[in-house]
Amino acid sequence: MNRRTTLLSLLASASVLIAPRAGRAAALPPVAVYRNPGCGCCEGWVKHMIAAGFTVTIEDDPNLNTRREGLKVPVELASCHIGLADGYAFEGHIPVSDVMKFLKERPAGAIALVVPGMPMESPGMETGGSGEAFDVLLISANAAPAVYASH
Repeated sequence: MNRRTTLLSLLASASVLIAPRAGRAAALPPVAVYRNPGCGCCEGWVKHMIAAGFTVTIEDDPNLNTRREGLKVPVELASCHIGLADGYAFEGHIPVSDVMKFLKERPAGAIALVVPGMPMESPGMETGGSGEAFDVLLISANAAPAVYASH
């Protein structure tokens, strides 16, 4: 093999390795996160989303309940932040794997995924201690909240 053939082979191999990553990143929608002003655990959740390949913006919103009502996310299921992506709402400390599964499946009638409150050891709430069990709830336009995933 000469240098030119070796170089072309290396470039072809590199493009095969890089292409799937670029395609994956392009497939993930941007996420706009609105949080209670100054909330640090929201930043922890955002770091999980970014690590998974999402592009995320974060903004303080002193009127989160008004935003929730407009999105038809029940205020009684609130957490400290809400993310918006591809026309869906993601309330609270939802594991990234559930967000990605939801965006792939796009359940009929679904408008949001919600983790009420701030469960210990959920994404962004890690302390290194023992975690508490929590459910991710599916919110649909015309149905009661249903368990989407349990952790």
